Amino acid sequence: MSIHPPEPFRIKMVEPIRLISAEERADALKKAGYNVFALPAEDVFIDLLTDSGTGSMSQNQWAAMMTGDESYAGARSYFRLADAMKQIFGFEYFVPTHQGRAAENILTGLLVKPGLSIPSNMHFDTTEGNIRARGGRPVNLVADIAFDPTAQHPFKGNMDINKLRNFIREVGAENIPFGSITITNNAGGGQPVSLENIRAVSAVYREHKIPFFIDACRFAENSYFIKLREPGYENKSVAEIAREIFSLADGAWMSAKKDALVNMGGFLAVRDPELYQQICNELIMREGFVTYGGLSGRDLDALAVGLWEGMDEAYLAYRLGQTAYLMEGLHAVGVPTIEPAGGHAVYVDSGRLLPHIPHGEFPGQALSAALYLEGGIRGVEIGSVMFAYPDPDSGEMIYPKLELVRLAIPRRMYTQSHMDYVIETLGSLAKKATALRGYRITYAARFMRHFTARFEPL
Repeated sequence: MSIHPPEPFRIKMVEPIRLISAEERADALKKAGYNVFALPAEDVFIDLLTDSGTGSMSQNQWAAMMTGDESYAGARSYFRLADAMKQIFGFEYFVPTHQGRAAENILTGLLVKPGLSIPSNMHFDTTEGNIRARGGRPVNLVADIAFDPTAQHPFKGNMDINKLRNFIREVGAENIPFGSITITNNAGGGQPVSLENIRAVSAVYREHKIPFFIDACRFAENSYFIKLREPGYENKSVAEIAREIFSLADGAWMSAKKDALVNMGGFLAVRDPELYQQICNELIMREGFVTYGGLSGRDLDALAVGLWEGMDEAYLAYRLGQTAYLMEGLHAVGVPTIEPAGGHAVYVDSGRLLPHIPHGEFPGQALSAALYLEGGIRGVEIGSVMFAYPDPDSGEMIYPKLELVRLAIPRRMYTQSHMDYVIETLGSLAKKATALRGYRITYAARFMRHFTARFEPL
């Protein structure tokens, strides 16, 4: 097993965690309706539910928060963030939001109408939910290599250009209010997208006069993958690569709780002044004034610093190294994953680990529940609970091709020994995988059901 690069930081503050007893874990999971989202965080030992807003901020971010300007309008904090936004992303207009899904809500509320289609490489849960809530159809056009879990392709998050061209031809550009691409591809294993692919996607959208948006929540990790893997970019900085990426788009949204290293925050950025005015009107109704959105001044300042820190290459080398270390360790104890390692998470292939549990009995849900019972570790199902849906025309249930459990690693939070514990726990589960059984849903919301669904074991 390779040793990931040492943490490029020292620990200055600690938060105690505890492993409650197996009996207490069983009781907690039952009370939660076997949905790990409903567990009290204090009952979780190692929390890999998400990398969104769960990492540690730096001393410079904390220092910046102390200078936060809480003025309602025109705060100094806003202008410090605006300067960082302009330098990094290059968009003419932006608004801050409290997180990424708020940006998605505003964008889809303005542009998506019933029956319209929004193509992407792979939509994640909140994006898909916001589109469906407006009667739209999210369409995934990722390259087929994404569905081969062991393929060693460097950019398995790429969009299939032929699929995109054929789809536009089939439905008509007039029925596509915007197209998007997400970097990295979260739903497909945290896999990166090449700049060559982003450039080709941009060209197709522009050919058909379809606005092109980038879901940018892990743009720094994706840019670092490009530096490592794409010929011609090895001598480019992450900041230079990022600027080139966003120069190809008409807009972007971001959950800044990922690569900007903050606990709360996001943005929506565009080039079109008319669309920007519409966005501002929606923002004022839903989030707050245009110079703070859903954030306090101290949040804006932490974000302005975090955007730069997230592109630090020593940090990114450690970040990707930690994820690779976890993946390699899981392989050593017989746990299958999506390969190669993604940037922010390791995706356990629950479909391969639990082939005896069919889609309709939710193998990912079974594994996530078992992982908590076994070792107090919280991951998240990314499979039929999250992404199965009835076909809008036939009503037939459409199941995703991959049944996964994502182990999302919070940034600057857990050490190598924590990863070793995760490896040991999943290795123990793998030895008794055939004994695990599926679940059925007892309650589910219409959209994004995985957040609040309740289950019972079969």
